[in-house]
Amino acid sequence: MNSFQDLPKDLPVPEDDGACDHLTGAKLPDITLPTTNDDWVNLSNHIGILVVYFYPMTGRPNVPPPDGWDEIPGARGCTPQSCSFRDHFSELSALGASIFGMSTQDTSYQKEMVERLQLPFPVISDSNLEYSDALKIPTFYVDKKRLMKRVTLIVIDGVISTFHYPIFPSYSDPEWVISYLSSHDIS
Repeated sequence: MNSFQDLPKDLPVPEDDGACDHLTGAKLPDITLPTTNDDWVNLSNHIGILVVYFYPMTGRPNVPPPDGWDEIPGARGCTPQSCSFRDHFSELSALGASIFGMSTQDTSYQKEMVERLQLPFPVISDSNLEYSDALKIPTFYVDKKRLMKRVTLIVIDGVISTFHYPIFPSYSDPEWVISYLSSHDIS
C-alpha cells in the first residue's frame, strides 16, 4: 500500500512561523484521552521514548477533502504520513520508540482509518482540542472546524526533547524521527 503517489506535486509548502518554538523542554500535559485500542492513555506517564505525531485529519476513500484543502500549506498528506509511520514502525520500535498519532477526529472515525491502513500503533482522539490547546499546538480552520497543524514530538520520560515543524512532505516525517533518534544518545 503506497499512497505517496497520490499527493499532488504542486502543494504549497508550509513555512516555519515559530509556532512550536516553545515546545522543547516542555512537559506533556496530564490529560487522558481515548485511543483506537479501546482504552485511554495519559502520555505524561510514559517512560522511555515516545513519538507523537499530530495531524489535521485523514480523509476517507471516495470522499473529497474540504473545499480549498490543497491550498492550505501542509494540510494535505495525513494518510501518507500515517502510512509512512506504519512502514517504518519496525525501525522506530528497534530504536525504542513508542508511536502514537493524534487528530481531532473522533475515535470511531479514527478506528476505520487504523483498520483500513493497517496501522500497528494506536491513534488518539483530541476531539475537544484539550491536549493540543494545553501544548499550544498550532491550529487552523477549514469548514468551520479547528484542526491541528502537522507537528511531531519526540518525548523522553514525559518531557519534549525536540519537535518537527513544519513537516513537508508529510511522508518524510518518520525518516526525520529515525535520523534524530539514531544521532542522539537517548537513554
